[in-house]
Amino acid sequence: MLVSKPPIGSQWIFEVKWDGYRLAVHKEPAGVRIITRGGHDWADRFPAIAQAAAAMDAETLILDGEAVVLDEQGRSDFGALQQALGGRGGKRRAGEALFYAFDLLYLNGHDLTRMPLHDRRAMLEAICHVPGGVIRLSEEIGGDGAQLLKVACNMGLEGIIGKKLDKPYRSGRLGDWVKAKCVQSEGFVIVGYEPSRDALGGIGRLLLAARKGDALVYVGGVGTGFTARSGTALRRQLDAIAIPKPAIDVGKRKGVFVKPIVVAEVEFRAWTRDGKLRHASFKGLREDADAATIYQIKQ
Repeated sequence: MLVSKPPIGSQWIFEVKWDGYRLAVHKEPAGVRIITRGGHDWADRFPAIAQAAAAMDAETLILDGEAVVLDEQGRSDFGALQQALGGRGGKRRAGEALFYAFDLLYLNGHDLTRMPLHDRRAMLEAICHVPGGVIRLSEEIGGDGAQLLKVACNMGLEGIIGKKLDKPYRSGRLGDWVKAKCVQSEGFVIVGYEPSRDALGGIGRLLLAARKGDALVYVGGVGTGFTARSGTALRRQLDAIAIPKPAIDVGKRKGVFVKPIVVAEVEFRAWTRDGKLRHASFKGLREDADAATIYQIKQ
C-alpha cells in the first residue's frame, strides 16, 4: 500500500525499497524454482540466484524478495536489471543479479505465514548468513520513518517499506506493509499527445520535452494522473494549438503534435538510462510557460 508519509510507532520496522523484480524463490527436493508475480519460473534467467538457493542450509524453503542489479554506488538499478535480461521481452540470463530476501514463508516443511513478522525475520536472518553472497538479507532499519525516507531520497534510492512486526504474512493491500516513495516533480513542455478512445478525456499519453542547453529534447510521456474532466479540457486546449509536424524529434511516434508552449507539472520517480521519465504522473499545468519553469537537463 502506497502512503504519502511513513507510519509512526514502535510496531513498525523499515527496509530499503528495492528497484527490481519481485520474486519468490522455492527450494524443493526436485530443485529450485524462481517464480515471478505472473507465475513464470525464471530459474534459468537467474542462474546465480538459483545456485545460491540450492546451497542454502534448508531442505525446503520459500523466500520472498527482490532480484536487483546494483550500480557503482550500491543502489538498485532497474534499468541495469532490464539490460541484463535483454530488455523488455528479452530472454537473456542475468547472472550478475542479486536477491535481497525480506521474508521467509516456508521452511523445512513448515508454513510460516501465520507467524508474526518478527519471528519470521529471526528465522530469515538465521539462514541468510553469508556476507556478500548472491542471496542477501534485506536489512531492517530502525528509527524515525520520516527521517529514514529523507535519507533514502538524498541517497537516490527508490524509497522505504514499512512493516508491522506483529502481523502474519497476508497478500493484498491490507496496510500491514506500506511503501513511501521518493518522488520528484518538475515542469515539462507538452509537444503532443497520443489519442485514445479508452483513456479519460481521450488522451492516452502526453509527449513531453525538457530543455538541454537552448534546445528542447524528448523525455518520454505520461499517461496517468488525468480525470475525465481535466483530460477533456486539456485535449481541447492542445487541439487549439495543433501543428502538422512535431516541433522536436520524437522518433517514430504518431499522435497529435502541438506548439511547445504549454508546460505540465509531472511527478516521476527516476530516469531511465536513455533519458526518459520513469513512473510519471500528470499533476496539472503550470501557469507560466517561461524557460524558468521547464526542467533543465544537465549537459
